[in-house]
Amino acid sequence: MLFILEGGVILESIKSVLWEKIDDKKDELISLCSKLISINSENPPGNMEEITSFICSYLDDKGISYEIVRPREDRPNIIAKMGNKGGKTLIINGHSDVVPVGDLSKWDFDPFSGEVVDGKVLGRGTSDMKGGLASALFAMGLLKDENINIDGEIVLTVVPDEETGGEFGTSWLVENGYCSGDYCIIAEPTDIDNIEVGQRGQVKANLCCEGVSAHGSLWPYVGDNAIVKLMGILNEFNKLTELKGSYDDEIQKVIDESKEVAEKCIGVKNVGNIIDHVTVNVGKITGGTKRNMVADYAEAQLDIRIPLGVTTVMVIDEMEKILNNLNVEDVTYDVIGRSEANKVSVKSDLVQSVKDNAQNAIGKNVTATYQWASSDALYFRKAGIDTIQYGPANTEGIHSYNENVDVADLISASKVYVGAVLDLL
Repeated sequence: MLFILEGGVILESIKSVLWEKIDDKKDELISLCSKLISINSENPPGNMEEITSFICSYLDDKGISYEIVRPREDRPNIIAKMGNKGGKTLIINGHSDVVPVGDLSKWDFDPFSGEVVDGKVLGRGTSDMKGGLASALFAMGLLKDENINIDGEIVLTVVPDEETGGEFGTSWLVENGYCSGDYCIIAEPTDIDNIEVGQRGQVKANLCCEGVSAHGSLWPYVGDNAIVKLMGILNEFNKLTELKGSYDDEIQKVIDESKEVAEKCIGVKNVGNIIDHVTVNVGKITGGTKRNMVADYAEAQLDIRIPLGVTTVMVIDEMEKILNNLNVEDVTYDVIGRSEANKVSVKSDLVQSVKDNAQNAIGKNVTATYQWASSDALYFRKAGIDTIQYGPANTEGIHSYNENVDVADLISASKVYVGAVLDLL
């Protein structure tokens, strides 16, 4: 593809030229990532002012306009824009908070060093997701430096609280009209050869049982043990895992590939079933008063994940059916949160662009799969915005110790983001 500029000068593809510039300026990208890592933005506690100031200074240096919006005083969201209104809009989303480092003795290096060793940037947040954020910022800065005429608008959103649920970040921005557009790329970690095009939904529920207290030595003849009652119900709730979706050919093909990727990534036989089946995790149980008393109260916190083809209503209806069949007295449940499984079509222009650019950048096949967890993507998809996740990562360090990201993947991600902007805008 050739572009003819003023003066009749024939140049190679603008994309190729910009990709070469990314290679030439890779030290700037690596430095940007290292500096982001060196700023402690653990959440909790969520002290986000320093890293917000740093990102804004970078945008100032590049001449990119932005605003800071605060749904709460200590939760600054950055919204940066460049290009022209009237065409398509591409949102690039990232979060600047990271999970806590945990036990420092389990790190082989300073988690806030941002040191580069053997082709890797080291530190908390390198993969989740300051590496992706650095690549996105760098890509936007390069487009500005090179004065690329964009027939549309890029909107970069940097949110402060993804790691604690996003109530004052992406969710708030979308619900309050700060984020609207045609496409969205979230720079969350996916591995450089995989694009996330869908994710499971969730039901968060609390299951409560009441019983009758008595002296522990008299059980099971006297009293009604709420913990035992709860255990029986939870055992029956395993039937929820029999729920699975049914799919058309397009979705089934992605389901099959997603299962293969899950089993390869996690390394456990049959773990791919989480992609198309309901899963039930009992995350926490509380109950009873002391050892020698029959428990008169017990509660379980449930994390129920839902694949495409299954709705939250279907799951809740099945829960009620199980409880009705058991006919157990003094049992209640409370749904404290729910979200539906969501996806973007793999035929979307966004998916095709990112996939083609990624394959050209890294020189190997790139998969497009459904994720077993959930993220801020659901807020954009719920708003009707074609959304994918794609970002550099070494997944074994995410939310764990010795987190790192490959420099080569930072470079490739920047190329993909630039390529997608050129293709779509």
